[in-house]
Amino acid sequence: MDIATLREAHPDHWMRAAAIRTLTLDAVAGANSGHSGMPMGMADVATVLFGKHLKFDASAPLWPDRDRFILSAGHGSMLIYSLLYLTGYKEMPLEEIKNFRQMGAKTAGHPENFLLDGVETTTGPLGQGISNAVGFAMAEESLRARFGAKLQNHYTYVMAGDGCLMEGVSQEAIALAGRQKLGKLIVFWDNNNITIDGTVDVSDRTDQVARFKSAGWHVQSIDGHDPEQIDAAIEAAKKSKKPSMIACKTHIALGHAAQDTSKGHGALTNPDQLAAAKAAYGVNWGPYEVSPEVKAEWEEIGAKGRHERVAWEARFEEQSERRQAEFNRVFAGDAPKKLSATIKAFKKQISETAPSLATRASSQKVLEVINPIMPETIGGSADLTGSNNTLTGDMGVFDETNRKGRYVYYGIREHGMAAAMNGMALHGGIRPYGGTFFCFTDYARPAMRLSALMRIPVTYVMTHDSIGLGEDGPTHQPVEHLAICRATPNTLTIRPADTVETAEAWEIALTAQKTPSVLVLTRQNVPTLRTEHKTANLVSKGAYVLAEAEGKRDAILIATGSEVAIAMEARKILQENGIGTRVVSMPCMELFAEQDEAYRRKVLPAGPVRVGVEAAVREGGWDRWLLGERGREAKQAFVGMTRFGASAPAEELYEKFGITAGNVVAQVKALLG
Repeated sequence: MDIATLREAHPDHWMRAAAIRTLTLDAVAGANSGHSGMPMGMADVATVLFGKHLKFDASAPLWPDRDRFILSAGHGSMLIYSLLYLTGYKEMPLEEIKNFRQMGAKTAGHPENFLLDGVETTTGPLGQGISNAVGFAMAEESLRARFGAKLQNHYTYVMAGDGCLMEGVSQEAIALAGRQKLGKLIVFWDNNNITIDGTVDVSDRTDQVARFKSAGWHVQSIDGHDPEQIDAAIEAAKKSKKPSMIACKTHIALGHAAQDTSKGHGALTNPDQLAAAKAAYGVNWGPYEVSPEVKAEWEEIGAKGRHERVAWEARFEEQSERRQAEFNRVFAGDAPKKLSATIKAFKKQISETAPSLATRASSQKVLEVINPIMPETIGGSADLTGSNNTLTGDMGVFDETNRKGRYVYYGIREHGMAAAMNGMALHGGIRPYGGTFFCFTDYARPAMRLSALMRIPVTYVMTHDSIGLGEDGPTHQPVEHLAICRATPNTLTIRPADTVETAEAWEIALTAQKTPSVLVLTRQNVPTLRTEHKTANLVSKGAYVLAEAEGKRDAILIATGSEVAIAMEARKILQENGIGTRVVSMPCMELFAEQDEAYRRKVLPAGPVRVGVEAAVREGGWDRWLLGERGREAKQAFVGMTRFGASAPAEELYEKFGITAGNVVAQVKALLG
């Protein structure tokens, strides 16, 4: 259909869609940057979805049973900003549209979940939104099974472009969704055949319809500008028990001189071409204007879900007080009150029995007492369940036959797992955790970065944390990964030394509200070092004095994880040689940095020589603590890695690379002269 035919066939629909297109053109032109083409191409799909299907109430953007709308092609952010403004979200006045992409505006270049309640997830890195959506849909299924359809019964809708489907993470997500039979997940593919470099066929020839079908999806192909076809396709998708993909054949930058070209992807700012596009749309609105009639129609759409929200609230009030409180607790992200007492009791038992365990095994023991009291946890592993120790006996497996199950077999999909966990956390009501080998954070990195950027408390259980994993060799031995995790803002990287510290690390991760945690755990056994029970969570301080010097304090050994035991062994030798030595366990540099200066200086006073001990590269934040915060407080050395590891038993590797008590002693003596 040409534009004139579209206008004549569906005039009311056309004008509502035109409002999205014109606001997009005005905002991008005003900012002199942005991406015009996608919102212009998908405006018809959005108009039908919001107008006839999406369950939402613009006056209550956080209503727990709303449908979720995810703009995976986040560069087309003016689509969602236009919709929020048009439907009457209070956080999106016209001034925000006018300040598109400007400092301090909520209308950032790509949608940011922490800036606007109407934005469900941060998108921009392509493929993340569709992958998050799998987690959203899994969360809905889990919560519906737990609380019933009266409280949780909604859809997750996604708009994804060619770029989203080219990114590798999309395949992980698509395959996982098909396996899980997520029937309330509906994806609209913006099939416009355009990328920045040219038409799609310059780089890809994938039959996307066949691809989705092969993964177990329900698939339809439609004209993405025909509202009747769009409506019928959504109705059919909602009836399917499979996840659905609707291939929407569209024209990027519809009605503009740049239509169907790569130029149409980006910023369309030429004033004459903008005016010509508006004329083609049949509108005579000025910049940033929408006719009062059209705005009123959109606001009516924004209010249409109010009766459903009120009905939901009535159903909620019918629930028992205990059930209401539990629902509110998990959606607030609050840990149960008994968590603290449970962790304390566990720590006391461990201090008394003093087992020698790998911290990955310690983690499982902690989960065995946590999971029964936190039914909101959903765990999983990227095909390493027996190695990550992430499954406990009470969980059951989450799949299409058991939505009450709480353990997910993600398969060899580290990136897809991390992205899905982000979606679960963003949906609300779920505390997700998932495991793989620490080295394979490389595969999960983009989603882990977004956990931090989006301020969501996802827990990453990363085992086999060093050369201590042994014979699998340097491909599996992380040496730079602690540095990468510590360099990521708003991330807690916690490397516990023993079972007690592991329990405290889990308590921190499960009470965090806006920060993801990376638990870095050993394959090899380590002794219990905290044999004197303390109720306080010492890991929450980031670093603390584990063993004080006897006599004059000449040296401070700072260590993390499995190397704390090496530091304790070195201390014994040094003390026998008359060298007073303090050992500081530093499980989390980020938390230590948050402590006040008086505490930091109490733990790491100026004067004694300092030696850091960690089976990783020094670049992982060590200089601040070794050189001193003023850079001149102590003579110092570092015992760790300077290269990749090797394939050999762990004890031989530690000897080979000099991460031994003997070398620590030698370094201290050399510094003392």
